[in-house]
Amino acid sequence: MNRIETKTVWSGVFAAVLALCGACSDAADGPKVPDSPKTDAADYRIGDKLAPAVAARAASAAVAGGYKLTTWEDLTPKDWDPMKDVQALSFRMFGDGDPRAQAALDRLKRAWNNAPTNAAMDQQRVRIAGFVVPLEGESDQLREFLLVPYFGACIHVPPPPANQTIHVKLAKPLAGVRTMDALWVSGTIHAAFSDTALGTSGYRMEGDVTEAYRRSR
Repeated sequence: MNRIETKTVWSGVFAAVLALCGACSDAADGPKVPDSPKTDAADYRIGDKLAPAVAARAASAAVAGGYKLTTWEDLTPKDWDPMKDVQALSFRMFGDGDPRAQAALDRLKRAWNNAPTNAAMDQQRVRIAGFVVPLEGESDQLREFLLVPYFGACIHVPPPPANQTIHVKLAKPLAGVRTMDALWVSGTIHAAFSDTALGTSGYRMEGDVTEAYRRSR
């Protein structure tokens, strides 16, 4: 699957999730994403992913640090189809507050919690950019968080599939980071499922180095 096809598939997946959320009375509710010094919430819309052009420019930094520049698509097996479970849901038939919409979301959640990881990524030293979902609440000493590929995940819309969620544990606490800040994280990644209050992750990362993701203007 090439980059254009991958982008199209994920656009379809996200559109389906939003449609299901809209059919549930409170599925899309969640805490407000606050502004922060690193990422102004106004810079992004729900569902936005980080620009690949920025990732390409960062390749030299990843190589120099001994980390492989990695995209979110690298974390999924090549034969895994994220649309498979979405296409089976007749979300267009659901009205606002329809209990069948919540049941559909529950089925999707079960499928995505078991989304397969890419065995080739296990124990690799990688550098990847994503959005932060703190697991410890807002704190000046962040040690543990979920890294997700699109803005608003786990907050305004359901979590991504497990193979698109990384449970990061930092070697050193990080100050000044808030919900939905965009970060580069470098470290060793492991294929290992874990459950948190905000979602199931298919990967765990020992975070060695972090830096703010700078969006091109």
